[in-house]
Amino acid sequence: MIRRKQMLDDLDQDIREHIERETQDNLDRGMSAEEARYAAVRKFGNIARVKEDTREVWSLVWLEQLLQDIQFGLRMLRKSPGFAAVAILTLALGIGANTAIFSLIDAVMLRALPVENPSGLTLLKWSARNQPNIHGYMTSGDCPLNVMPGAANPYGCSFSEPMFREIAQANIFAATAAFANSGRLNLTGNGPATVINGQLVSGEFFRTMGLKAAAGRLFEEADDKPAAAPVAVLNYGYWQSSFGGSRDVIGRTIELNNVPFTVIGVAEQRFTGITPGSDYDVWLPLSDAQRITDDIFWRNRSSDVGSWWLTIVGRLKPGTELASAQAAVNGLYRNEMLHGAVPLFHGGESALPGWADKRGPGGDPMFHRAMPPAGGTGPGSARVPVQQAPEGGVSAPREAAGGPIPKSAGKTPVTLAAPPGAPGDGPKTLSTAGDNPQVTLVPAQTGLIGRRSDYSNPLYVLMLAVGIILLIACANVAGLMLARAAARQKEMAVRLALGAGRARVVRQLLTESVMLSVLGGVLGILFAYWGAHAIISFVSSNQTRPLGFATGVDLRVLGFTVTISLLTGILFGIAPTFRSARVDLTPALKEGERSSGSSGHVGRKWFSIGNALVVAQVALAIVVLVGAGLLVRTLQNLRSIDVGFDSHNIVVFGIDPTLIGYKGAQVDAFYRDLQGRLAATPGVKSASYSVLPLLSDRLGITGFHWPGTPQDQTSMADGLAVGPNFFATMHIPFLAGRDFNASDFKVSAGNSGTIPTSARTPLIVNQAFVQKYLGKENPIGKQFGEMDAAQDHPAFPGYEIIGVVRDAKYNSLRREINATMYTPQSAGGASFELRTAADPEAILPAIREVVAQVSTNLPLFDVKTESQQIDRLLFQERLVARLAGFFGLLALVLACVGLYGLLSYEVSRRTREIGIRLALGAQRERVLKLVLGQGIVLAIAGGALGIGVALGVMRYLAAMLYDVHANDPVTMIGVAVLLTVVAVAACYIPARRAMRVDPMVALRYE
Repeated sequence: MIRRKQMLDDLDQDIREHIERETQDNLDRGMSAEEARYAAVRKFGNIARVKEDTREVWSLVWLEQLLQDIQFGLRMLRKSPGFAAVAILTLALGIGANTAIFSLIDAVMLRALPVENPSGLTLLKWSARNQPNIHGYMTSGDCPLNVMPGAANPYGCSFSEPMFREIAQANIFAATAAFANSGRLNLTGNGPATVINGQLVSGEFFRTMGLKAAAGRLFEEADDKPAAAPVAVLNYGYWQSSFGGSRDVIGRTIELNNVPFTVIGVAEQRFTGITPGSDYDVWLPLSDAQRITDDIFWRNRSSDVGSWWLTIVGRLKPGTELASAQAAVNGLYRNEMLHGAVPLFHGGESALPGWADKRGPGGDPMFHRAMPPAGGTGPGSARVPVQQAPEGGVSAPREAAGGPIPKSAGKTPVTLAAPPGAPGDGPKTLSTAGDNPQVTLVPAQTGLIGRRSDYSNPLYVLMLAVGIILLIACANVAGLMLARAAARQKEMAVRLALGAGRARVVRQLLTESVMLSVLGGVLGILFAYWGAHAIISFVSSNQTRPLGFATGVDLRVLGFTVTISLLTGILFGIAPTFRSARVDLTPALKEGERSSGSSGHVGRKWFSIGNALVVAQVALAIVVLVGAGLLVRTLQNLRSIDVGFDSHNIVVFGIDPTLIGYKGAQVDAFYRDLQGRLAATPGVKSASYSVLPLLSDRLGITGFHWPGTPQDQTSMADGLAVGPNFFATMHIPFLAGRDFNASDFKVSAGNSGTIPTSARTPLIVNQAFVQKYLGKENPIGKQFGEMDAAQDHPAFPGYEIIGVVRDAKYNSLRREINATMYTPQSAGGASFELRTAADPEAILPAIREVVAQVSTNLPLFDVKTESQQIDRLLFQERLVARLAGFFGLLALVLACVGLYGLLSYEVSRRTREIGIRLALGAQRERVLKLVLGQGIVLAIAGGALGIGVALGVMRYLAAMLYDVHANDPVTMIGVAVLLTVVAVAACYIPARRAMRVDPMVALRYE
């Protein structure tokens, strides 16, 4: 700085000496002293410009000028604190909203998998021209798949364990791993019994992921052997919350489903699961799957090539191309599929029993999971396996044609048998090359979607909404800057007249704009942190499990905020900056010019730009408001649905005695005993249970042969196994026939065994079933669904309808009520439903006490009221509607603030004109109408433009709507009325100020 000051002093000295020499020469020519000095200065030129040009040659001049611009900008902001506060707050709201939503998109959609070098990890996906000829397919929703009946070109990412072992032994990858969901696990040995969630992984899993142990050690290949001792690795968060982070847990024994496991280590903190959104408490070796699963449902899955239940990932070897590894894996896969001992593909019907889409007509698959809280199904998980359906939907398979409905949502999966006529009943032949089975390797980062598909569409819709909010904020601040630029015309004219370059003025004004946006960005980060935290808290409060995504502000989010702040500053600063730089010096320097209304500009008047900005703000606000209105109406429509039963004063909880070793008749006796005890509890009016609770977003589907249809045709219906007194407890009225009795449950239990009885399973159906299959025929006594014995299943006697009940919603509010079959429940896990006389939450302590009297080692899970369950079912609609409503109101407020600001400036600018009008006899009401008219015209123009844009844009929201059209006229009219009312209010204040102008004061203005 000292050296620079010396250089500036030297420059001043040089300039003075030059002018003095020129002055002396002029004196020698006979000029007077004054004339000589004036001529010397005129010949030298603009001294300030010469100094500036000289400084630009010096190094780091840009830094000096930037510091000067910042210092001057800060002084200008201090001079206009009101303007600065409004502009910064407006930008902070826009930038903060964008940063909050982007931070969620970053966490859900963009963040890398929590493993070492995720780019080297690949996922195996199969595809074929025809359905796979298999008898079991299970998935945890790790990737998209299509195994719908009759679907062309099916695909998925689950494989059999023999296939995995063969790929791993082929040494194609540097490391190969497989995993599946273990489902609910009953943990004892660490205080009261609890239900936790686990994942089954191969011995090389953690090495393939490149993970290290936070304590102890992780699995090795030797741990994944049938003869190896059962061992477990804990999740870091679960270790901290349940074991206090004590290292003494290493070597400790815990019991999972009555099987002792030794804790050998804790995974590192960043890892909760390989699939996005997953959150597991414990990891177990694949070889221990059979230990925690009932034998009847295990069926030797570890050596069964027809049971596909494992997701496979591989880490590429250094220097190996993806295409090379894919060719090797595909060759091995095709050889096994086409030339193995058992063919896995054929050109006919699928041996995988029908899968039915969980979505109803017009239903929205987003955020819906037909899986237990464990995160999916798998060995030892659920008897109602689910699949990720095409385009993000979720589906659940039925059992074998004619077989019983799945009995449990608890720990054991269904092993599906081939339907009649499928290859399972005839000789097995090798597949033809026409089926073209093959494997594709895809990056695990994009191939494993998990719960990303649940959140992607709503997040992108919200990102569009906050993007519009930011545009409105930019237009708003641009209008303020235009008004401020008009007030600074004389200042800019003086600067230019004194020799400042237009580029220098533009740079100064853009620096001021960017300063505003940066300050708004800093404040916006605080808003973003608060907003993101509020959203995460809302989502977490509506989930039984942690969110599973690592949220927070990272470098990518900070980079987004910095970028958007700079772009915002440039965007809203361009118009005011170039307007100021184009000022015409002569009229701008005249006294009183501002009052006359002249702009001092060449071309159009400035306020036409202001009008355009206001129209744009109103139009964008209309788009956001219409979208918010449609989403709010969707939520209202869903809440007003008649669900077919009384959802008030019902408490629901899950319990599964099979987790602690109960089997068969013991389970049924346990349920009867617990039902009787709960029904006798004070405050409980009635009690029952079912395999799945209603409106839990889980679904059971069964298939059967209907009389009169082709023998190879399978009919489908929703299926729900229920306990005694279920319909009375849920207030679902009977329309015909009777309820189940004790003998019905005995028959159902007998038919659920390995050797069914000769009696038909009693069945209660709903109105939709009667309408679909019986029409006007009397349903009572109707028999159907018989199935002859085959190689892989015994004969099934079929069903007999004994009653008809009113239609009721099953799994989802959006899904249309389908034909439903209710059967007596036997064995497996269950969900109890209790109708209470008063507040159901007040009875929870008594319920826990009753269950503890029956068994102290059997925990409850998913404890909630039916109203809470419906709220959780709708939590995404509630979240999106709330945020969209907030953003819509914010857009409306910002647009009206822009309209108010424009009219206020117009009144201030035209004060002298208004005074003259009043002095010449104009009525004050006419002045009021003049100002109001201008504002209302702008609002109407913006509203018309906005509705036109909304008509074209809202169709992209159609998938998220329910019982309301994307171009709903009621919503459009409602938004237009709201806008009109608010716009009139915004215009009235400046119009009233104009009406009160004193002519004498106005005529002396400036």
